[in-house]
Amino acid sequence: MKREAFKMYLKPGYEAEYEKRHAAIWPELKALLSKNGVSDYSIYWDKETNILLAFQKTEGEGGSQDLGNTEIVQKWWDYMADIMEVNPDNSPVSIPLPEVFHMD
Repeated sequence: MKREAFKMYLKPGYEAEYEKRHAAIWPELKALLSKNGVSDYSIYWDKETNILLAFQKTEGEGGSQDLGNTEIVQKWWDYMADIMEVNPDNSPVSIPLPEVFHMD
């Protein structure tokens, strides 16, 4: 099991909408993530900077950000593109964060 963290950027004024959309995350997207070894997935919001900090545990080679070749993830990216900073393909601008400390 591997732990991964990354940051993304929420557009100002969309905090409530971001939470609303994730409260109703699509079951098929959750199933895809689980099927591909993503678990213990949390996203935190820094109110001062509008940075979203994501943490997940993964089994296998990749995490949630590596599933962009699937139709459901592409649809989710399109759905979220209006409220986040995104790349030309609507994937979220996502910056991996190296782990510098961990305690069990």
